[in-house]
Amino acid sequence: MPETAPEETRRTVRTFGWASFLHDIGADMIFSVWPLFLTQVLGANKTAVGLIDGLGDMVVSVSGAVSGYLSDRIRKRKVFVWMGYGFGTVARIGYALAPTWLLVIPFRILDRSGKIRSSPRDAIVSDLSTPGNRGSHFGFMRAMDNVGALVGITLSLLLIRFLPMRTIFLLAAIPSVAAALLVFFSIKEKGMHSGTLFRGIRFGDVSPNLRLYTVASALLELGAFSYSFLLLAANTLGFATGDVPLLYLLFTLVAAIVSVPVGRLADRIGRKPLLFSSYLSWAAVSAIFLFARHPLLLVAAFALYGFHKGALDPVQKTFAAELAPQDYVASTLGGFQLMIGMMSLPSSLIAGVLWDRYGLQAPFLFSLVLTFLSFLCLLFVGEREGGKPRGG
Repeated sequence: MPETAPEETRRTVRTFGWASFLHDIGADMIFSVWPLFLTQVLGANKTAVGLIDGLGDMVVSVSGAVSGYLSDRIRKRKVFVWMGYGFGTVARIGYALAPTWLLVIPFRILDRSGKIRSSPRDAIVSDLSTPGNRGSHFGFMRAMDNVGALVGITLSLLLIRFLPMRTIFLLAAIPSVAAALLVFFSIKEKGMHSGTLFRGIRFGDVSPNLRLYTVASALLELGAFSYSFLLLAANTLGFATGDVPLLYLLFTLVAAIVSVPVGRLADRIGRKPLLFSSYLSWAAVSAIFLFARHPLLLVAAFALYGFHKGALDPVQKTFAAELAPQDYVASTLGGFQLMIGMMSLPSSLIAGVLWDRYGLQAPFLFSLVLTFLSFLCLLFVGEREGGKPRGG
């Protein structure tokens, strides 16, 4: 973080960074073995996995939009942050105690509702920052997220060889409760000024480019099911249960490494080339699981998946913002993210049903078809240059 920032600002950003670090330790202790827990401990089939993961991913998008709106309405932000971490704590205890996969569902919803913390937390940091240090502050928090994730996965790799998964999940609650307490006792919230809370956007305000880009993104999301199916497929194709977290570690590490340079490259050569590379990476992942069986190719698939996530995440919303009407950027981003999130439930649910009925290859074939269609849509989306559409 820049040394020119006031001490109070530095302290707040550091606190949020350490809270993110702690929470992500607990989260990734669970996420790295999550599909194995559902199938091997709770006896869930692939359809159930798709339902649980898809519902959770959808809740993430809805909770982020709702908390941002509510925090503006009640003029409070901190309460959403520590409550979000608290939700994660309760959910992890619930996972460990749940006797069936059906009883995991309410805790999954609670866990993913913990994302209510994101928008208010980011707003606090943004308000405290200046144009000269805002990027550095958000970069620091993202780095702490990534480091926490790597620590959590490493702990999972070590513990899974000695402890039952339920015990690991109970241990994962400890860093999350520490994150909630850290925010509750360390962050001092100032009053918010009044102002315009929301400006609606009409369909007529949306350009054809943005509409087509939204369709392309929704098609991709519909085919890009939860990472759980990749881990389950690797396990089915020969990777031992104790080695599966290594694959989760690989794609998380690759995504963390490439996200910053990819974002910078997108600033230099444009958004679409990086989006195309992300789409193609996901298509390659699907093709490998369709046709390959050699362990090294499966390892390569997880590296490609990491590149796909690392390239998509920093560019996707940026491109939507640039295609949005200038006066409605926030509204457009909220609607765009909500639409993409709403695709998460049918995406993973369809993948699970296809696997249960037709076998492992069916969801990957379905994904290849949708990825090809999304690629075709993206071809005809024009980029903006200097605020004006280029092409299409």
